[in-house]
Amino acid sequence: MSGRAQFHAWDVHESGPADAPHRVLLLPGGMCSTAFYQDMVASPALAGAPIRLVAATVPGHAGTVAPRDVSMENYAAITGAFAAEHGCTAVVGHSIGANIALEMVGGGHFPGPVVLLSPTFSRGDESKALAVATTLARVPALGSLVWPAMLWLTPKVLADSIPEHRRAALIADLKRNSAGFCRRAIAEYFAYLDRYGSLVQRLCNSGARAWVVRGDRDEIGLTDAERTAVEACPSITLEVVPDSGHLVMVERPDAVARLIADAVLSTDG
Repeated sequence: MSGRAQFHAWDVHESGPADAPHRVLLLPGGMCSTAFYQDMVASPALAGAPIRLVAATVPGHAGTVAPRDVSMENYAAITGAFAAEHGCTAVVGHSIGANIALEMVGGGHFPGPVVLLSPTFSRGDESKALAVATTLARVPALGSLVWPAMLWLTPKVLADSIPEHRRAALIADLKRNSAGFCRRAIAEYFAYLDRYGSLVQRLCNSGARAWVVRGDRDEIGLTDAERTAVEACPSITLEVVPDSGHLVMVERPDAVARLIADAVLSTDG
């Protein structure tokens, strides 16, 4: 069954010229909605560019409808079908959204280019708290308690990374998440990381043009070996955004908007 046939419910917000030569799919990170891209989308570098932006919440996150199959491979398939249906010429993803974009090119569901904002290349790079929560969620006596606690804690942890003028709205979005969905989806996400060990070569071997964008204070790790492999791959460009952490597009929306616009427009000709 094709990705297109598997899923139809998407929460979509479009902006920019309807007849633009480029249509770029924006995928927010885990637990996040398209609202996390709002300041970046409004930045002059993107708002004034010949680019149509198609922002879509990853299904199941931020209270949206989830597919039955929440594996990363299925997310890549249904998102590849969505990108094709909407005529998208590039994909930008953040965090888990970045890993979905990575698997879209790695699994042959999208030809690229892709801009990956703070992707995770291996289990060891991920948040230790998230890894521990995933392990504890499998314990019968704790399973029903772990993700409600995580959903209570996460907005508090991220609050300082969100500008004050956006804090209330974005935290409200985080609170829309379902504990049951998060438990299933994050378990599948770690299983995906375990299947590949490190995803750098999967990205490089896809041949897709890719930009890996990270904040200089990103909580998600990047080992020396992964950095060396990223820098050695001719199709990947590594960009580091100063004065930002994991929510790089929220903390430095103008800088990330410029990177995305430059990356997308550099594919002309």
